[in-house]
Amino acid sequence: MKKLLIFSILIIGISVFQVQAQQTLSLSDAVQLGLENNFQIQITGLNVEKARINNSWGTAGRYPTITLGASLNNRFDNAPDRTGSATDRTESFTHTLYPNANLRWTIFSGLRVNIAKDKLIYLQQYSEGNEEVVIENTIQAIILAYYKVQLENEKLAVVESLKNISKDRYDYVLQKKEFGSSVTYDVLQAENAFLSDSTNYLLQQLNVKNAHLNFNLLLGEEASVRFVLSESLKMIANDYMLGDLMDKMLANNKTLKNQYINQEILKKEIDFQKGATLPSLMVNTGIDHFNTMSRLKGSSDKSYTNNYDFYANLSLSFNLSNGGNTKSAIQLAKINEQIGELSIAEIELKLRNVLINLYDLYNIRIQLYNVSQANLKSAKLNLEISQEKFKVGAINSFNYRDIQLLYLNTAIQQYESMYNLMDTHTELLRLTGGIIDAN
Repeated sequence: MKKLLIFSILIIGISVFQVQAQQTLSLSDAVQLGLENNFQIQITGLNVEKARINNSWGTAGRYPTITLGASLNNRFDNAPDRTGSATDRTESFTHTLYPNANLRWTIFSGLRVNIAKDKLIYLQQYSEGNEEVVIENTIQAIILAYYKVQLENEKLAVVESLKNISKDRYDYVLQKKEFGSSVTYDVLQAENAFLSDSTNYLLQQLNVKNAHLNFNLLLGEEASVRFVLSESLKMIANDYMLGDLMDKMLANNKTLKNQYINQEILKKEIDFQKGATLPSLMVNTGIDHFNTMSRLKGSSDKSYTNNYDFYANLSLSFNLSNGGNTKSAIQLAKINEQIGELSIAEIELKLRNVLINLYDLYNIRIQLYNVSQANLKSAKLNLEISQEKFKVGAINSFNYRDIQLLYLNTAIQQYESMYNLMDTHTELLRLTGGIIDAN
């Protein structure tokens, strides 16, 4: 008795530790955790930061370039004296320090600086739009993975209940055989059904484990972490109107909005290339300082020279011809703009078709769920009645097994129809740009 008490305490302690080790997680917490840890979101966030840093007037070329420099020249001269004698030569050493400062500033370049800055603004917005697309996709994936775990858990519960029924049937037939009222064939049938259900139970346990692994991967968590999900699989049936969904999609779809931004970038590229046909004005100013020291060999006398040169120059240039390269660049930019317009039209058409199909699928899945719910209610009642009939011999083992399998398939179908409805609902939210606000 004492050993049994100690063993029970150990089992309870281990169970408490396992419960504490598991973390309870709501759907909103899961989404928040995924947004913080997801690698793709972190990568797109860094790309946005790069675009923000790059979006400056300095990058666009508005500000002047200032350089400071210095050079030191040492020179040794060995030349014949005035008599021309090869033995009588004059040697001198010269050291020259040459510090300088220079400022180069393009005052006007055909408005290309302002155009370049506008492009940088749009590029930043484009990067932010890409980040929103990744966030939307991640949220949708987390929601579906969250409820996928719950779906597999529900399936596991159904398979386990059927396994328990098969175990009761197997035990019941064994007892009947002991009393001589059942034959070996009935026992084998019951045993096969129990073993089959046990196999399905083990396989479903594996499905649950894999669902948890995929869920953890989206959250950026280790495989060893096991969450207890607090929100069960639920049925969502909103009364959507196709016209309202279409308006929201055209106004809020992140992929489409990003394409609009890209189109503005293409338009700015045309203006940027046209800027090359306008004159360019540049100022170049600075200061040079010459500090020279000279000394003849054998003499202690040194001579110094200090010179300061200041300069300020303006240069005006006008591109009259460069082999047609500027004209070609403008034409190519216009073609890219036309391609962008066609791409927008294609994306809008595809999105409209996708939305119509998705809207019809959503309504069909609502009906399928209602049918599956009615079927499950009927199958459950049929199973309960069949259990009593089997015990009194009103139905044989084959009919009883068929009813068991019917209940299993109906229950799984009901949960899958609920998950499919959830899948379509989240896709509608993502397509119409509302999935971020909904979470």
